[in-house]
Amino acid sequence: MTACAPTCRRLPPPRPMRLNKFISDTGFCSRREADRLISAGRITVNGIRARIGSEVGEDDRVQVDGDDLRVRSVAKGRRQHVYIALNKPAGVTCTTESGVKGNIVDFIGHQQRIFPIGRLDKDSEGLILLTSNGDIVNEILRAENKLEKEYMVAVNRAVTDEFLRGMSRGVPVHGQMTLPCRTGKLGRFGFRIILVQGLNRQIRLMATHFGYRVKQLVRVRIGNVKLAHLKPGQWRNLTEAELHGLLPHRTNW
Repeated sequence: MTACAPTCRRLPPPRPMRLNKFISDTGFCSRREADRLISAGRITVNGIRARIGSEVGEDDRVQVDGDDLRVRSVAKGRRQHVYIALNKPAGVTCTTESGVKGNIVDFIGHQQRIFPIGRLDKDSEGLILLTSNGDIVNEILRAENKLEKEYMVAVNRAVTDEFLRGMSRGVPVHGQMTLPCRTGKLGRFGFRIILVQGLNRQIRLMATHFGYRVKQLVRVRIGNVKLAHLKPGQWRNLTEAELHGLLPHRTNW
């Protein structure tokens, strides 16, 4: 029998993949949401209810609520996933739950399944990012990345230097002190604030601590991505420069 040349050496089989990563790679949802679906018993692998931490191989059949999930193929040189910047109007809710009236997914009506990166509460407006890539959601939101988020805020009382200093030093919210931030005055009843964290309704609660009520809140920047001239309700695809600015070390989009 003739020995096989080195060039025909058999390659090792592909390594199994964590189930939540497989689900996020299909664009169905983020890894965190995938874990929630697994815990709820809505994911099966080869007809058997999956468990948190399960792994799958290339021949395994993964289903959510009985429907097959498959990783999308992509042409060479093209993005596998969608990355969107939306100017969210007030009244739109940042949820993928189809049963919620005015949810952000139905509002955009994109042909691919997308979900928001982070949140912007229903009453707030401005820039929010959405994607079909569940892998990058936690990468972008990770606190140690210190990704700046800039807001313009209108309140019901005249803005004072004391108020701005208090906001910038930190305020007790949800049982913890907010991180130091940058603030600046915008006219008599407005201010600009730049945060590196995103607690639920953070700016509104911070203002309430000092006796102010937020009348309008608009996010104008996330990292290097700016709202610029995007009109309320309009969205656009992120540029290559914006993507690399958000996650400089990532090469697979």
